[in-house]
Amino acid sequence: MKAYFAGGCFWCVTPIYKIYGVDKVVSGYSGGKEENPSYEDVKSQKTGHRETIMLEYDPAEVSYETLLDIFFDNVDPFDPEGQFIDRGRSYTLAIYYTSEEEKKLAAERIQRLKKESGKDVFVALELFAGFYEAEEYHQDYYLKHPEEYEKELVESGRKPR
Repeated sequence: MKAYFAGGCFWCVTPIYKIYGVDKVVSGYSGGKEENPSYEDVKSQKTGHRETIMLEYDPAEVSYETLLDIFFDNVDPFDPEGQFIDRGRSYTLAIYYTSEEEKKLAAERIQRLKKESGKDVFVALELFAGFYEAEEYHQDYYLKHPEEYEKELVESGRKPR
């Protein structure tokens, strides 16, 4: 099965899912109208896309509910403008659902968080309408450039200094 999450910088969220039994994580773009957007256009907020990851997983190994939990444990759902130092629509949060069951589970999780926190939750819940794989140098960035990846985590505020 596949799941699609926009969690801010795709470099930062890719490895999180790899340690939880997800078979494949691909960095890319979803949520905009333009076909085959480039990283530079997405990052400059020209296309309406968000940096998104596509997860391929076996539901017998990891449930969609667990994927949602991992998502919410690794983002700031109360920030309407982006994630950490990354600002703009391309870094805002979204769950792109591919079935009514995914939509129901994600909506329930968002409502529960809103009720428990007493705060507005800024996670778009949108019907999946397409995914464009990011350029090759973005795939598995944390493996290809471990020092730069670590620096990005610290400078972004995702990891304490």
